Amino acid sequence: MATLEALQAKIKKLQAQAEAIASQKSTVALENIRALMAKHNLTTADIAAHLGHKKRGRPSLKSAGVQTKGVAKYMNPETGATWTGHGRAPAWIAAAKDRNKYLVGGASAQAVKRVAVKGAAGNGQPKGPQPAKYRHPETGATWSGRGPAPAWLAAEKDRSKFLVGGAKAAGANGVARKRTAATKAARKSRA
Repeated sequence: MATLEALQAKIKKLQAQAEAIASQKSTVALENIRALMAKHNLTTADIAAHLGHKKRGRPSLKSAGVQTKGVAKYMNPETGATWTGHGRAPAWIAAAKDRNKYLVGGASAQAVKRVAVKGAAGNGQPKGPQPAKYRHPETGATWSGRGPAPAWLAAEKDRSKFLVGGAKAAGANGVARKRTAATKAARKSRA
């Protein structure tokens, strides 16, 4: 009759054999899956979409079996690695202040022109702290004209007496608004 220790040793040996066989089978299965995915240009996102984990909206090109590769816009001259300019920047370009030296031939002229034109247009409000447009004569407190008006200026109907010397343009805008309101009132009375 077998002892308890002998049976436990036999069980451990059989479990090790079972784990080795399972590992071999799973390795073979994973290789088959990888080969099928490569053959049909599938990704794990395609599988997730097929199982119902898909985002709402239009079907992606990947799920339709079409793989798109972006055109390389930047290239690392040392390694030859490329980046399209979309997504997270790779380490070799992430810290670069001037990315123009990494631009790939044809992209450089157009990209620089677009950036220069876009920056020159001054679209939107400037970011960060702005120069003061209004100053309280007694306390010296200032306001840039952005955000809620401070208490000392909020109740004032004519803010022009609080304007700082170089901010006279803001007063002109106020006059233009009055003309527009007067023009609207005149048009209403004609109709």
